[in-house]
Amino acid sequence: MTLLEDRVAVVTGGSSGIGRGISLAYAEQGADVLVADVREDPKGGGRPTHEKIAEDTDAEAAFVECDVTNVDDLEAAVEAADEFGGVSVMVNNAGIWHDEDFLETTVEEYQQMMDINLKGVFFGCQAAARRMVDTGAGCIVNVSSVDGLFGNGARPTYAASKAGVTLLTYSLAHRFGDQGIRVNAIHPGGVRTMIGSEFMDPDVDPEAAASGAQEFLEKVPLGRYGQPEEIAGAAVYLASDLASYVTGESLVVDGGWTSWR
Repeated sequence: MTLLEDRVAVVTGGSSGIGRGISLAYAEQGADVLVADVREDPKGGGRPTHEKIAEDTDAEAAFVECDVTNVDDLEAAVEAADEFGGVSVMVNNAGIWHDEDFLETTVEEYQQMMDINLKGVFFGCQAAARRMVDTGAGCIVNVSSVDGLFGNGARPTYAASKAGVTLLTYSLAHRFGDQGIRVNAIHPGGVRTMIGSEFMDPDVDPEAAASGAQEFLEKVPLGRYGQPEEIAGAAVYLASDLASYVTGESLVVDGGWTSWR
């Protein structure tokens, strides 16, 4: 089954982690993919995402260097999709996160988080929507976080940036609904990727990783971390015709963590 046949997707942060999972899943479902990232090689090793797509699927793929804090880069990434027929799905996934002490957060740390996590999504949406308005159709998927719904005292800047993504998603769904453009957000919980704090990276501090993981997983009904491909499944659904009447929604993919917190 090819749920995304004839789609052309741009995925920011598509080289690694959740973005790589989404890019691969989209290609498996028939979409051509532009992998937009600051680095070509996956953080976890392996073939570059666009090469893996070309070798393992019938889809077309290309890599485009893209720093999402640079609006010109975002425009160029979306423009690169014209080679495949023009963007029809925009996935704003690139992001960073880390724990912080609110009282010690610097202006530079705050600005970096906002520039990548919120500014990058805002102008990624803008670049794609301008083209989608011309075609009268399109789908935007923004990767937010469970912290963008409930907040987190351990990382308030991250939570604020992701809350901005959540409300931006709702606002754009309202703005562009009558022009055939759907805009939705995915809110991952704990997912095994190559970014995050010590409890997600045993190479940084094995002891902290073990204790942090145990403490976290005790709060997750499914009792485990998610995998990038499980977030990708939600992204496939939202980009497909199965979600043709879904816009302005938050799809939480967290193993049940938020269901009883």
